[in-house]
Amino acid sequence: MGKHRPLLKHIRNHDTLFSELAMARNSYAQSLGLNDCAYHKTPKFITADGRRLTIEPERSLIVQNYQTFLGVKNILQRDIPGFYIVNNSDIGFRYPTAAIAGLDAPFIKRFRSEFFHKVDEDRSICRPRNLSYGIKSRGKGDNRQEYEVWVPDEHVQLDPTPLFIDKYGEDLPDDVRNFASLVPVVYGWMGVKRAAFEAIYVNKKSMGDIAINIGLSVDAYNIGAMPDLSYSPVVGSSIAVSNAELEWEVMGYYAPKGAHPTHDHIWSAINHAIEAVGTAVNDIYDKESIVTSESKTERILSCIQGQHISTEQVLQWNLKPWEFLQDASMHRRKSHDPSRSVNLLGRLNRLFYQESFKLPSLKKIHDLIAQPIKR
Repeated sequence: MGKHRPLLKHIRNHDTLFSELAMARNSYAQSLGLNDCAYHKTPKFITADGRRLTIEPERSLIVQNYQTFLGVKNILQRDIPGFYIVNNSDIGFRYPTAAIAGLDAPFIKRFRSEFFHKVDEDRSICRPRNLSYGIKSRGKGDNRQEYEVWVPDEHVQLDPTPLFIDKYGEDLPDDVRNFASLVPVVYGWMGVKRAAFEAIYVNKKSMGDIAINIGLSVDAYNIGAMPDLSYSPVVGSSIAVSNAELEWEVMGYYAPKGAHPTHDHIWSAINHAIEAVGTAVNDIYDKESIVTSESKTERILSCIQGQHISTEQVLQWNLKPWEFLQDASMHRRKSHDPSRSVNLLGRLNRLFYQESFKLPSLKKIHDLIAQPIKR
């Protein structure tokens, strides 16, 4: 795995991971003839009234099972002219993600961590790291706002608003700033195994000298049936939904050194790239795709609603995201045995490793999506 996917050895350390990913990306860009180009991150989107929004140019497609995406890397390279997979860009994540605001909220609000294990360690032992709070626009439409901050473990119970202000400054909209300060309540959880990789898209006719860097991922995921991840008699399990998703997002772009393309030129290229991938993906997986207008986080909320759990019940339970980082609750007890505390971290782990709903390994997903195809 390390020989073909050298970045995986760095997934615990984001600074090293993304630094080496940038080196792999830039090296590959040069092989495409982009030698005299400089890399730029996705810029702010400036509205007609002058606001600078942090936008996530992203789309996704949901299917029943991750195996649907067999050979997807080679399929996309075959079907999209000017689309090139970046060599050695494969990375992977195990993401437990909580929805911490309800369906009636103006934005999506999520809490996320990553699961790690020591070498050869029993997978029933999980070690959450790299905690984050995120706020996103509702739905699955193009160019949604997205704001995310990393949170030190010792500060996870504090109001994250100062972190959002420090990261985004005056570019943080008032409505997002106010929403960030609301006290989090866990509505439900999703466990995601993500196999990610990058591509560069070149189309001089439509985008000129701009080349777009696209991050893609295949996610296999389970959604818990109950806010506390307990057994649900409605579905006969603690897991309500198992699906997979292909996601593509513009991460940045290359432009000739010294060039200063306009805001509209850059965003025109970004939108063209998103659409080019989207057209191909929709054609390829038209018969397998699950049509929905919900993001993954919103699907968590829909699943909880489907178990006939009301907002009032969720607020009464008042589950906090940091409770799921502990293997013994201070005040929550098992309903059938009040003498025993609830292990919420253990329940979170079952989203990934419960035998009847076990998510595939990162290696298995990466191997599957890299399979050769008939030309």
